[in-house]
Amino acid sequence: MKERGKGPEPSVEERYTQWKSLVPVLYDWLANHNLVWPSLSCRWGPQLEQATYKNRQRLYLSEQTDGSVPNTLVIANCEVVKPRVAAAEHISQFNEEARSPFVKKYKTIIHPGEVNRIRELPQNSKIVATHTDSPDVLIWDVEAQPNRHAVLGATNSSPDLLLTGHQDNAEFALAMCPIEPFVLSGGKDKSVVLWSIHDHISTLASDPAATKSPASGGSNTKSASKAGGSNYKRADSPSVGPRGVYHGHEETVEDVQFCPSSAQEFCSVGDDSCLILWDARSGSTPVVKVEKAHDADLHCVDWNPHDVNLILTGSADNSIHMFDRRSLTSGGVGSPVHKFEGHNAAVLCVQWSPDKSSVFGSSAEDGILNIWDHEKIGKKQESIGSKLPNAPAGLFFRHAGHRDKVVDFHWNASDPWTIVSVSDDCESTGGGGTLQIWRMIDLIYRPEEEVLAELNKFKSHILTCAS
Repeated sequence: MKERGKGPEPSVEERYTQWKSLVPVLYDWLANHNLVWPSLSCRWGPQLEQATYKNRQRLYLSEQTDGSVPNTLVIANCEVVKPRVAAAEHISQFNEEARSPFVKKYKTIIHPGEVNRIRELPQNSKIVATHTDSPDVLIWDVEAQPNRHAVLGATNSSPDLLLTGHQDNAEFALAMCPIEPFVLSGGKDKSVVLWSIHDHISTLASDPAATKSPASGGSNTKSASKAGGSNYKRADSPSVGPRGVYHGHEETVEDVQFCPSSAQEFCSVGDDSCLILWDARSGSTPVVKVEKAHDADLHCVDWNPHDVNLILTGSADNSIHMFDRRSLTSGGVGSPVHKFEGHNAAVLCVQWSPDKSSVFGSSAEDGILNIWDHEKIGKKQESIGSKLPNAPAGLFFRHAGHRDKVVDFHWNASDPWTIVSVSDDCESTGGGGTLQIWRMIDLIYRPEEEVLAELNKFKSHILTCAS
């Protein structure tokens, strides 16, 4: 890492070469997987099995194509190597153009239109919601859906359920509730829409015959084939209307998130620079509207699962703001507890760590995925701060393995400190994307005394090597 403000910024290739040379030192494990088509979303699914040295887990991805083959939703199986198993010299020896042996396609669903976002249902992560360029949210039972061969002219798979209620396209804002099977969405109609898929999920889960319904099995039938184009035939899929539609934004809603402790409370951010908190019990107008949460469009929001007072927002102004919901505004405008400034392009994704309440990640159009710890702010010995005087407060790890905008990432709830991240490489390497699954070395985040005690055991060995 070069100090900011000292000389010119390194080029993307220089930065990448430097990063790759440090992989054996900074990472416990890393897998690099080249994608023929970019995936705009990446999400962990259920863990399938645990073995001695690795765990097997589902991974949800997509293929955003140029139209020569259909857009798809991809269910992959991923081998996640356990901590302190991989050899340092092996994890840095990968070919950027190759697929990873740790990632295998398991099933392909032909998606009606490109997949902009994927979210899994926490109560049953085999149920997945997707956003495309349409007003509907598409719900898929990925285990029941037939595996399809994505060739030009193939008919689209039929969603198991459609959530209707938006008046215009809803392309990105999508969230699933951790407590109840509720879905939240935002769109170009400036509204936030809430659904419950409870009745349908219980039917799908309890009735073995339901998996033979036209919704999941009908993708090869003649009726579906008439749908054609990038459309799905709504008649093939059951639909459910909203529980509530919430108005308060002046522009497109870009992201939504549930409060981790309540299915009735949620928040949204939009191109109007506002952060809005809602409560379904108190009507369809905002509980709190934070004007000027940033100085530009807001792209993403996340609500801390360990401390429900803390909310993160990421913006086109390159920064992340942390808000405390007990004191959201001052003088009528947003008053964040802290501003995190370590990206030099629009922030696309923020997510709190499931493993440590003060840690979160942020990814941006600058190709960097930063890991922050807000508890490190103001401490004398900030890990990077002591060595790099200009490092942003709270920043303690920079993942620079992508060479183009990091459009999505997801912490793994089953495998601590393990992250999947994906970049859309259309600007840099002429197309496709890069998927990386990685875990920083534990010496970076464990308590300092503990790390020093462990390293001390190897002191004589290290000194022997040095001499």
